[in-house]
Amino acid sequence: MAKLLPPKLLSDRLIRVSSTQLLLAALCVSFTYAGKPVNPKLPVHQSVKLADRTLTGRVTDEKSEGLPGVSVILKGTQRGTVTDADGQYKLEVPDGSSTLVFSFVGYLPQEVNVGSQTAINVSLKTDSKVLDEIVVIGYGTTRKSDLTGAVTGVKEAQLQERPATSLNQALSGRMPGVQVNTNSGRPGGRTTVRIRGFSSINSSNNPLYVVDGVMLPQGTGDQFSNPIDYINPNDIVSVEVLKDASSTAIYGARGANGVILVSTRKGKAGESRVTYDGQFSVNTIGPNKPKVLNAKEYLATEDLAYANMAKYDPVGWAAGKWSYLDPKVRRAAFSAAHPGVFDANLNPLYDTDWFKESAQNKLSQNHQLGFSGGNERTQYSLSLNYRDDQGLIKTSYMKRYSGRFSIDDQVKSWLKIGGTLSYNNQSENLVDVNDAVARQIVEDFPFLPVRYPDTGVFAENRDYPFAEGSMSSVHRLIDRKYIQNTQTTLGSLFTNITFGKGLEMRTVLGANIQTQEINQSQTRTLNIGNNGNASVNNNRQNFWSLENYLTYNKQFGQDHSFTGLLGLSWQETNTFGIGASVSGFATDYFGFNNLGAGAINPGVSSGASRFAFNSYFGRINYGYKNKYLFTATGRADGSSKFGENHKFAFFPSAALAWRVSEEDFLKGNPVISNLKVRTSYGLTGNSEIPPYSSLSLLSSNYSTIYNDTRVSGTGINRLANPDLRWEKTAQTDIGLEVGFLKGRITLEADYYYRLTTDMLLDAPVPQSSGYATIRRNVGSMENKGFEFGLNTININRGTFSWNTSFNISLNQNKVLSLATPSDIFNVGGPNFTNPT
Repeated sequence: MAKLLPPKLLSDRLIRVSSTQLLLAALCVSFTYAGKPVNPKLPVHQSVKLADRTLTGRVTDEKSEGLPGVSVILKGTQRGTVTDADGQYKLEVPDGSSTLVFSFVGYLPQEVNVGSQTAINVSLKTDSKVLDEIVVIGYGTTRKSDLTGAVTGVKEAQLQERPATSLNQALSGRMPGVQVNTNSGRPGGRTTVRIRGFSSINSSNNPLYVVDGVMLPQGTGDQFSNPIDYINPNDIVSVEVLKDASSTAIYGARGANGVILVSTRKGKAGESRVTYDGQFSVNTIGPNKPKVLNAKEYLATEDLAYANMAKYDPVGWAAGKWSYLDPKVRRAAFSAAHPGVFDANLNPLYDTDWFKESAQNKLSQNHQLGFSGGNERTQYSLSLNYRDDQGLIKTSYMKRYSGRFSIDDQVKSWLKIGGTLSYNNQSENLVDVNDAVARQIVEDFPFLPVRYPDTGVFAENRDYPFAEGSMSSVHRLIDRKYIQNTQTTLGSLFTNITFGKGLEMRTVLGANIQTQEINQSQTRTLNIGNNGNASVNNNRQNFWSLENYLTYNKQFGQDHSFTGLLGLSWQETNTFGIGASVSGFATDYFGFNNLGAGAINPGVSSGASRFAFNSYFGRINYGYKNKYLFTATGRADGSSKFGENHKFAFFPSAALAWRVSEEDFLKGNPVISNLKVRTSYGLTGNSEIPPYSSLSLLSSNYSTIYNDTRVSGTGINRLANPDLRWEKTAQTDIGLEVGFLKGRITLEADYYYRLTTDMLLDAPVPQSSGYATIRRNVGSMENKGFEFGLNTININRGTFSWNTSFNISLNQNKVLSLATPSDIFNVGGPNFTNPT
């Protein structure tokens, strides 16, 4: 339990602050009162000496420009501060011998003895090793210059440049070869990500997401199975996308569609910090909305269409065959049933703008509160977020409450432990799912009011004689509810054990628990045929993983560097779902809150599944003179989804890179600061098919006649295939990286070719078997393309910078072979509906 500091340590000004500020002090929160900083500290297990002097100074870079955000720590204590925008700092220090430690990312740390000084100015020197960007890769990190594969990254500053409700939205347009598609414009609308196109037809094409070393379920692209959509983008500090086989093969069967590595916010040593970020916005429909006819134009078009019928069917026209479609007759009949819509001369009294009636302009807001701090041993970070996104369409919204906590503790010099825990509670109205409302807005008759003036009932297209039987867009929005509530808990625990110089073992236990509740209802006036309906569906998905691996780093002399990785992995996923639906309500009062009030067509269903992975993996990285780089990777995956004869498969890869810029003839060139050529080849797999795909399953959808009575029963619903094996994707990549003017201009270009074989498809079988298809490995597909990225640093002075990024990619997919055309594609004729 936190304790307040002794009163003697608090100034008179602090003694007079409110109880709220005292509470913040008890929680070690730094704040400013009356223009002066107050930095309460946690009590330490030693005698506390009063600060008797103030130390000030300025921290600059090699160009004598102030460095903001530099950490200034009193060595051996928790006491510290950070520099302001001009590099200035102020810190209370005790009498006696003490040392200040100045540290900043990209610069060499510096220690200075305080002695009797009252002002200390420091100039930090750049660290060439740190400036060589550290990149997160599978099961580790490496310098970007040492990469042999195609890896592209996005940092926190880029992610925060534009507001986004999910990570996938934040990645849109950021990297070559990464395509982000938004399935819907509603708040919280799901996105799909494709890395270098498609690699499969029936299996999932979703990339693998790894958050802080924990793999997430890939899913099949539906709303329930993509937990990355429920992670707060404000908690993310970096994203690395692994695209070629050399980078992704370490994930084996999970890496065929690319891998996205996500790193979240961690605490830093120094004084406790409190941060707040707030955003407010109002969304409006832009000027480029579809142009539609107004009431007079629409009715004039109807008159013209009727007049033109005489040209196409003169015989029928002369015989009066189409007289019942005369607009005047239809309007008169409609006006008799619904007075107040047309005047006595059958001219429209309404000119409804259905875009305006269906839209809303409401305030959206996003609030992020962060707490972080720690000392040299323990660092922590806590973030809380509330987001309320109001959609462009009435009744559409997305509300999210989320929190994330992380802690790292250096227990011993050889032992480090830590963990993260995040929780997300998201509620949204999916009333416009499948974009049915957007289509109806365009089709609604402009001469109809939203509600009839005499009865207040919604006016519908179906009310007009011989019109399509559809409900109005506003009626759909008001009288249909589609509420989806999702709770996601993602957590991990890790231990790092250092056995000796260069040898380390890391163990990560991860869990992702997701529950989802989907409640739907339609009123009796909207669902006329069934007198209203309602349904409730509850789903749960539990995902557990355990990763355990050894890493060994060794430098042999000046020329040889070696890194070895060896590990094993276990994953298990359990799902359960249950649902119920009814119709035939006597009132609209209950909806999905009381399914027992419905009397017609009750339906109940449930389902469960379970599948697991066991894997063994390894990787070797070798570098010679920091110029010639080699990487070899292998992973053996075993999955319960596949046939008894093919549970395991092995996925290898190899890559070479040549840092031409380190050769004597180019080293130190003032124009070309980096030039690297790389190539890779590897094999990855795809296992994203439903569980039990290789087995025969029992189905309850069978019945027979016994004693003139229909009796329900069970039966085998498909044939087993013990030889069902993995889809395999072989990929070749050739890449070029060039940097000019000490990295102010960088470009990357890649050509890739992917060949997928043994695709998992439902192939037809003879009808004599009693079944239509069997899942087996048939067909192949190729995927090739080119991608190019250019980044420039135009201005970088102090706190002002101007960067430019450009990327383009070309991708071509081609199906090379299938067993028969009917394996995948269902070909049907057009549908015609005739009024009767």
